Amino acid sequence: MAIGKKRLGDLLVATGYITQEALQEVLKEQNRTGERLGRILVNKGYITEQNLIEALEFQLGIPHVVLAKREIPQEVVAAVPEHIANKYKVFPVEKEGNRLVLGMVDPTDVVALDNLRLLLNVEIQPVIVTEEDLQRALGKYYGIQGTVAEVFKDLDIEFEEEKKEEEPAVEELVEDAPIVRLVNLIISQAVKERASDIHLEPSEKELVVRYRVDGVLRRMMTSPKNTQAAIISRVKIISGMNIAEKRLPQDGRIQLRVEGAPVDIRVSSIPTVFGEKIVMRILFKSGVLTKMERLGFLPDTLEKFRSVYRQPHGIILVTGPTGSGKSTTLSAVLNELNSPEVNIMTVEDPVEYQIPGVNQVQVNQKAGLTFAAALRSFLRQDPDIIMVGEIRDTETARIATQAALTGHLVLSTLHTNDAPSSITRLIDMEIEPFLVASTVIGVVAQRLVRGVCDGCKEPYRLEPDNPFYQSVRENLPDHSEEQLIFYRGKGCRQCNGSGYARRLAIHEVLLLNPELRSLISKDIPAGALKEAAIKAGMRTLFQDGLLKALQAKTTLEEVVRAAYSM
Repeated sequence: MAIGKKRLGDLLVATGYITQEALQEVLKEQNRTGERLGRILVNKGYITEQNLIEALEFQLGIPHVVLAKREIPQEVVAAVPEHIANKYKVFPVEKEGNRLVLGMVDPTDVVALDNLRLLLNVEIQPVIVTEEDLQRALGKYYGIQGTVAEVFKDLDIEFEEEKKEEEPAVEELVEDAPIVRLVNLIISQAVKERASDIHLEPSEKELVVRYRVDGVLRRMMTSPKNTQAAIISRVKIISGMNIAEKRLPQDGRIQLRVEGAPVDIRVSSIPTVFGEKIVMRILFKSGVLTKMERLGFLPDTLEKFRSVYRQPHGIILVTGPTGSGKSTTLSAVLNELNSPEVNIMTVEDPVEYQIPGVNQVQVNQKAGLTFAAALRSFLRQDPDIIMVGEIRDTETARIATQAALTGHLVLSTLHTNDAPSSITRLIDMEIEPFLVASTVIGVVAQRLVRGVCDGCKEPYRLEPDNPFYQSVRENLPDHSEEQLIFYRGKGCRQCNGSGYARRLAIHEVLLLNPELRSLISKDIPAGALKEAAIKAGMRTLFQDGLLKALQAKTTLEEVVRAAYSM
């Protein structure tokens, strides 16, 4: 099929998805970074993956293929070597004679098509695939599951359960090429699958490797017990830990590039009865800063939140459990507020997302650089906006309060169950109620829930015999029974049978009005404050989640798990 001369950017402008000004802006970034145009547009929030597919399908007549719904024979996969598939972001779909159907994220890339024809010596018929679908296929057919057996073949070790001979010296195995390859493979595959954590868990007879993807742990592989010491020691070496110390917990860090993308990995080890357990937290440095519209806020909730963080001074708190996306939300806020006219300073532990133009400070407890110490110094640095990674103690809370009183906008996080509880938490830290009432201008509580899979979702009506029927009716009084249509995933190849794909946030935004400030000054309990906030128009986490479940973004079960309280 002839692709024609029209470029992707021109196609998107012609179909009305982006403006000419937006195209010029993105083209400049493409010249600077070398990244694909479509990926930049999606990352910046100008278009979605679906917009991209629709534009290409309409203009070029090239069909869209979902790789996750197909079982591709190994002989077809073998038609495209792994390094070529990764370099050109392609995946083989079908092969008949000299004709190869090739899935491409950007089928308008005529240079790539010409190169692939020469490299593979076949006639190529391009089809459209999404970036996420492509990465899953690369991981499934080329990744850890497909190559780990070959790695084990290279190891000159007996793995029989009955073998009781002395194990090979760890020092010999740690730098052995197969062990290095295996550890590299475990990390690179986790990055490709957009996992948030890697768990290396020793058991009695094997080492279990699990990835946390979309908030759920998945068992990826097991390694023979004989390799456990070498694998754990290899991870400790590259993360800067002491491999001789096996009795105490340790922390380390790995900085690397996977396919050119910078990745920061925080590593934690802890001794267990079967050996040291390792958990690696993966932080993606590129492509994480996004527009507020893409964080999952409902339009009216986002409008309320924007009205708060655009004020010149005061304290804004984002609250929720560990791993609920608080840092991502604050980084998106700072990215929107960032401009040459303001001085933004942050103190974080650690610095997760690097934001150009923002002065970011890393906490160093050993050197005495704590949140409170950095915050005191910030006030002498002429800041306009200050972000504190977390308010953990009374001293930090007091300095943040003083900064807000002296005309600064302060953003920070707390660990509380809902937005009103953040107010009482500050009072528990010995901040006077009248100071809390006069400095805090808004609180956002959030949780992450799994999104329902678009490939297999099906609607159902909420019946009265459902245990949560009454709670749903009470929390959605404006909805009739006919409107209570929720969705669930049946399970398909695209979601590995789980019925879920990706994650999204549900939110609770508390805006302080004069009535609420008066109540806070009287130090009323969190429950009474929550009731007053709901009367003032606050939508709870449960209500926000229910509305998103009705929009087919998540399931009722996920909302109940994350936000329901009796």
